[in-house]
Amino acid sequence: MPRNRTKRKETLYKLPLILSPQPEDGYTVTCPLLPELVTEGDTAEEALANVSDALSALLEAYRDLKRPIPPILKQSVPYAQQ
Repeated sequence: MPRNRTKRKETLYKLPLILSPQPEDGYTVTCPLLPELVTEGDTAEEALANVSDALSALLEAYRDLKRPIPPILKQSVPYAQQ
């Protein structure tokens, strides 16, 4: 039986990120324009890969709390991924 494959619509954001090594090992990523955006990982690559999930959770929190989306997030570049 053939599956229906749909394109997943995603949004690309260009945000400045700060990658900080932690004294106890691992890395933290923050965004100076979005103080609530914080994530971490055991390696720099893992920490940066976690930014997408952290940003999704942050956007969901804004919606749930009925807070306005910050202006920097209104300047997105939409794209479709197959």
